[in-house]
Amino acid sequence: MDPNQYNRLFSFIWSIANDVLVQAFTKGDYKKIILPMMVLRRLDILLEPTHEAVLETKRLFTQAGIPEEAMAPKLYTVTGYPFYNISRFTMKALRGETNGSRMKQNFLEYLDGYSKDVQDIIEKFKFKQQVDNLTDAGRLGAIIEKFTDKEINLGIHPTRDKEGQELLPGVDNHTMGTLFEQLLRKFNEENSVTEAGEHFTPRDYVALIADIAIMPMADKIQSMPYSIYDGACGTGGILSIAEQRIREVARERGKQVKINLYGQEMQPETYATCKADLLLSTPGTGEEETDGKKRKKSDLPSFTYVAPGGIIRERFFCGSTISNDGHPGMTFDFCLSNPPFGTPWKEDLRAWGFGEKEKDRIADPRFVGDGGYDKKSPRNFVPDVGDPQMLFLANNLSRMKDSELGTRIVEVHNGSSLFTGNAGGGESNLRRYIIENDLLEAIIAMPEKDFYNTGIGTFIWVVTNRKEPRRRGLVQLIDATAIKTPLRKNLGEKNCETNADDRRRILRLLMDFRETPESKIFPNEEFGYWQIKVDRPLRLRVVPDADLNTGDLNEKQIAECRHAIAAVPADTPLDDWDAYARALGKIKKTLLKKLRSLITHTDPTGRPVAGEADKSLRDTEQVPLLYPGGIEAFMQREVLPYAPDAYVVEEETTVGYELSFTKYFYKPVALRPLSDIMADLRAIEADTDGLLEEILSGNY
Repeated sequence: MDPNQYNRLFSFIWSIANDVLVQAFTKGDYKKIILPMMVLRRLDILLEPTHEAVLETKRLFTQAGIPEEAMAPKLYTVTGYPFYNISRFTMKALRGETNGSRMKQNFLEYLDGYSKDVQDIIEKFKFKQQVDNLTDAGRLGAIIEKFTDKEINLGIHPTRDKEGQELLPGVDNHTMGTLFEQLLRKFNEENSVTEAGEHFTPRDYVALIADIAIMPMADKIQSMPYSIYDGACGTGGILSIAEQRIREVARERGKQVKINLYGQEMQPETYATCKADLLLSTPGTGEEETDGKKRKKSDLPSFTYVAPGGIIRERFFCGSTISNDGHPGMTFDFCLSNPPFGTPWKEDLRAWGFGEKEKDRIADPRFVGDGGYDKKSPRNFVPDVGDPQMLFLANNLSRMKDSELGTRIVEVHNGSSLFTGNAGGGESNLRRYIIENDLLEAIIAMPEKDFYNTGIGTFIWVVTNRKEPRRRGLVQLIDATAIKTPLRKNLGEKNCETNADDRRRILRLLMDFRETPESKIFPNEEFGYWQIKVDRPLRLRVVPDADLNTGDLNEKQIAECRHAIAAVPADTPLDDWDAYARALGKIKKTLLKKLRSLITHTDPTGRPVAGEADKSLRDTEQVPLLYPGGIEAFMQREVLPYAPDAYVVEEETTVGYELSFTKYFYKPVALRPLSDIMADLRAIEADTDGLLEEILSGNY
């Protein structure tokens, strides 16, 4: 990406908003107009050279009585892209119309002339509503004039003069995606909105994700199809960069690969941009692919596929990945995602028809296994409703292929995924499933302030069902928090980047797989623990003359209890409730329970009450799975010396897993030498020498 080209484009498009939309629209609406116009103009430029040919082809097919649906494959072939426009207009042809009503009518005809996938993009942007608004404000013609200005080129190919000399360079998808994301961030900042970081992963970070997913298995890439999936695909940046990286690797090794991309995105505008970006990633007929081959016209990709069961599905689906899976039953070679974190997923419960406290009704096998929700099942991966990121990880796990290369998952999380949730909870169960099935290859801690609207640190999970033999039974933790390059100017919260050298360094740590100050390797069991409940027996002392009127006994019950107490033999021990209860005679259990609460109190010197634990002394302990001697040895060394009557409630022992980077990578700050501290104190003392005397004498 040429920085000068990028800066010129950014400034020009930003000026369009300030020149054309100012005072007619609120700043919050700028992006609703500028972003779809960018997409449409980019498509329009690609279709200009074949526009007349498309119209002629349509005329011939129409004369032959062939409906548009049937002529679509031929029109794709004419354009060389998986889209076309059969209206009378290009965007340039709309310039110069002075009548506002005719301008609106012509522009709507132009929009309606696009093929179905572009229609989907226009619909998701809700752009036709903005056409009405632009017309009412008298700005529709001005916005078209600006976007067709000869001083700007949003097309893939460079513009040239009559002699073939380049006037303006083309804009590749990487630059376009970055431009889109930065404009959206800027629009949001101007309007005090902070949603951009929920949608977009910085491009330098995306490149690292692609490297981590693909480079460790680069020597295994063959001439065959590969599938890449992103369940939180945003504008499609991760998908497009990962595709590019695989093609580069294949070309270097003389392989021919076909890449099938799949994604899902919940936000309609972001989904629309993603789909447009992927429409544009198809080179025109005759363009050279990165694998060195020419793309045939028949090779133009379809945005639909045949899913298991023979169902036709969209490759890119708009909807919630959690509650509305767009790719049920599908598995993929690569699952790469930066899912939202720290945002509630209550709306997904509502979409299923459940209330906020009805997680137990979830039946999706991605999250609860085939047996349905069971709170005690280790296959229950349902986390707290306040954070959905572990659901996205569980979704990706369900996409794993049982093939020679298996599946590689590379997913970005915040720190809570490492430790949130008690043993037996959804988060811990998911960590347990991943680690006990030897799926966790590595977790990489990334620098803080690496994202646009948050300064928190992030962690990259690398999960695969085909570990290298040297990695089996082991997990690698990498501390890359200091591997970064400062930006000259902050982009929102982002003050650093992971440049090419940084990426190579991180990738080397991963692929070398050896112990260094930044890389630690542990057996899987290192992160597991037993969560045990430790009880101590209930010990009570009886106070026979206690006031029975302080409870909820009625007069008859009080009389019955006093009679029973009076009949207790005098030698009955008061520190043994079981013996005292037997001595009370035949009192109903319910009454005896009420009476006990009135005439007893806990006493550590009393005798244990049979079968009852003192809840006030109950404790929960975490015993590492690698603790020498296990739970029994832990009790002998850590508990019984201080509480000899303590015992483990065996049936409530649960296995949990958590990871702590601080535990393994914490570097304590060295304390200053005492001599330095004393020197500073003496210097302060010398500076203030005689000051107190001056103050007291009034001479200060």
